[in-house]
Amino acid sequence: MTSPLTAPTSEGRWTPRLWGTLLVLCAAMFLDALDVSMVGVALPSIGEDLGLSTSTLQWIVSGYILGYGGLLLLGGRAADLLGRRQVFLVALGVFALASLLGGLVDSGPLLIASRFIKGLSAAFTAPAGLSIITTTFAEGPLRNRALAIYTTCAATGFSMGLVLSGLLTEASWRLTMLLPAPIALIALVAGLKLLPRSAREKDHKGYDIPGAVLGTASMLLLVFTVVQAPEAGWASARTLLSFLAVAVLLTAFVLVERRSPGPLVRLGVLRSGNQIRAQLGALAFFGSYVGFQFLTTLYMQSLLGWSALHTALAFLPAGALVALSSTKVGSIVDRFGTQRLIAVGFALMVVGYALFLRIDLDPVYAATVLPSMLLIGAACALVFPSLNIQATNGVDDHEQGMVSGLLNTSVQVGGAIFLAVVTAVVTAGAPDDPTPQAVLDSYRPGFVVVAGVAVAGLLITLTGLRRKRTEHRSVVVAKSTVREAESDRVPVRD
Repeated sequence: MTSPLTAPTSEGRWTPRLWGTLLVLCAAMFLDALDVSMVGVALPSIGEDLGLSTSTLQWIVSGYILGYGGLLLLGGRAADLLGRRQVFLVALGVFALASLLGGLVDSGPLLIASRFIKGLSAAFTAPAGLSIITTTFAEGPLRNRALAIYTTCAATGFSMGLVLSGLLTEASWRLTMLLPAPIALIALVAGLKLLPRSAREKDHKGYDIPGAVLGTASMLLLVFTVVQAPEAGWASARTLLSFLAVAVLLTAFVLVERRSPGPLVRLGVLRSGNQIRAQLGALAFFGSYVGFQFLTTLYMQSLLGWSALHTALAFLPAGALVALSSTKVGSIVDRFGTQRLIAVGFALMVVGYALFLRIDLDPVYAATVLPSMLLIGAACALVFPSLNIQATNGVDDHEQGMVSGLLNTSVQVGGAIFLAVVTAVVTAGAPDDPTPQAVLDSYRPGFVVVAGVAVAGLLITLTGLRRKRTEHRSVVVAKSTVREAESDRVPVRD
């Protein structure tokens, strides 16, 4: 329900407080996305300074993903039950402190612990922030515009993370870790004044403790298993047993949720075709992009010898295109609907990935790399906001946190799963004689997998468009039949 403190004016203009509320939420989402991508460029410097092995370094990335992806379901439901404002502000404060700790530590285990805590706090700020938007802005053009700006900040943060990390790492990797702390503190202070107060859910029939334990455990184990699978081996006994344990935990979770009077996730929400397509689309969208960014970074730095800053600037056109489109996407959604925009976005993504297969050891950036970056940037600008709008439309206020947690879980799990798959494909094709051309050839199957995931996302989206056309034809036929029946009843005059 829209707060009277943040409601638009009678002319439909947003009040300063409404803009302030959205800015606070956008800042937190920007930081969440920034942290996912920013640390990658700094890893070599961190390893050299702290004396960490490659296997230990990957946990600086995986620790954040583990905390973020594993606790999103719990974070989304906590926002509904405990109050969105309260959950968001507490988690944002923890995020700021963990950022400060990460920039000051002198040991690998403490740095990994700080990254896990940051991921954990992001698992609460992300669904709480999204549900504050969906309950503050009325469904329709107002919410579409707000979600377009909000999700664009997330996409921009993910893209700009590479650029900022390249700049900061030139001075010190610690600046990369410390950067989010002052921004989070400023957002926290502003949020205390600007965010609308939200009541806790009433008559919620108790807390689903078994569901929370099973859901969190299954997500944590799933992300952990996928992250470790390339190193342990996809067919190893350890990996297979872990996946079996995930299946057992998820089965138990579903059984508990079906019987719980106040479930962590109401399974009935997944009966909606639009909801299922939004969740699967989020898996494919983020999974394909994370795999693409990973391989492209390796290609540019390892094979072409580009610096971290040079690589970051190569991604800049995609991020800039996303940022520039932030205020326009909402009106485009109002006109064409989410399904069409998601389909167009995935189509652009597929073309962008396919064009990137033309890369060689001496690429002309403007002719080979830039077209793909622009197409992928346009795809991100269309797909990510539309997925968020589609997932939250038609959902009651008291379940917005739950749905937001589901969507963010799909995003993070998709990124973890498909990055691991792409890594496994590239590792399996690693040449015995690692000449530059042989290494480049080993990357191509990974890019094909990335494009294939995007094609899957496109096909999933097209099922929604096809269903709409079928329903439209049924309505037309029904109306035509009614008219014919009515004309049959009209008495004929002599």
